Amino acid sequence: MKKIINVALPKGRLGEKVYDLFERAGFPCPSIKEPNRKLVFENAEVGVRYFWVKPSDVAIYVERGAADIGVAGKDILLEYTPDVYELLDLQMGKCWMAVAAKAGFQDDRNRTLTVATKFANIAKQHYFAQGRDVDIVHLNGSIELAPILGLSDVIVDIVETGATLKENKLEVVEKFVDISARLIANKSSFQFNREKIEEIRAGLAKQTEK
Repeated sequence: MKKIINVALPKGRLGEKVYDLFERAGFPCPSIKEPNRKLVFENAEVGVRYFWVKPSDVAIYVERGAADIGVAGKDILLEYTPDVYELLDLQMGKCWMAVAAKAGFQDDRNRTLTVATKFANIAKQHYFAQGRDVDIVHLNGSIELAPILGLSDVIVDIVETGATLKENKLEVVEKFVDISARLIANKSSFQFNREKIEEIRAGLAKQTEK
């Protein structure tokens, strides 16, 4: 009987695209496409068990060993720095981490810059590298409102097309990190199941090169 590899997939549109990639790489699980509310799907023949989790939780499942491998955004990996191996850039869900502000914003470096963001650690590291004194305002949603209402000077957020920023009369000041979906592995699982995990990684890599 084949060893089963547990795979944490992010719920939602990106997760569905990621599953399609696994399927094309030779690790299908047809039941995952059936209309149901199940969260766990297994195909013992090819040795995989998939389960859907909230995108921001994938790295936790992998780090703690509930999943052997998973797919998480680079933003999550940079923000929470989980103790996992990053095996492959899947070239999906591409966007940037960026600084944005109201049109015409000029940064006065003689005073503390107020930054609103969901990604406090990424923002801190970005400005620390510049030696910039910042006050981080941690928000969970509608980040674009912060500079409009005077809560912050700038925001640090993920930008895909920039359409939401334009609609709110904001503009990108600086793009500083490329974000995309990454294949990650639990460190212990990788040691004990290296051959199988490398087989999956190689299959996915072949698909991303097409």
